[in-house]
Amino acid sequence: MTSNIHPSMRMLHDRPVLVEVEEITRLPASLLLAQVNTAIGRTAVRWCGDPAAEVGEYHAEWTVDEDICWGWNAKPVVGARPEIRSVGHCVVLQGRLILAEDGAGMLDLDGTVILLDLADPLPDGVGGTWVELCVERENIALYPYKL
Repeated sequence: MTSNIHPSMRMLHDRPVLVEVEEITRLPASLLLAQVNTAIGRTAVRWCGDPAAEVGEYHAEWTVDEDICWGWNAKPVVGARPEIRSVGHCVVLQGRLILAEDGAGMLDLDGTVILLDLADPLPDGVGGTWVELCVERENIALYPYKL
């Protein structure tokens, strides 16, 4: 598995997220959906670990497999704090937007950095702001691993 943390951020934020897997369900098309609880919220996302994984705590890496388009599935938020929550079949990730010198976009989600695929360059001045990403739950994946 390759890391989704941009090399320029690896030294600053290389902290895995501890998730508590409450349930793993098989969906049509052989997708696995895990109901997870974290220190910053609870949601259901695609599980990319062992289908027979037991309920319990796992260190996991998050990926967002959807192009981020400012104004469509990404927007600024005021008075924010890191948060994960479900809204219908979507997952909302709320964190601080980081822009690397090479134009790469990342989301700092409570100390864990998630590399973002940007549909277009982000507007000037949005780096460092609090943002909310709203992504279909099947397009957010958890990759568990052992430390």
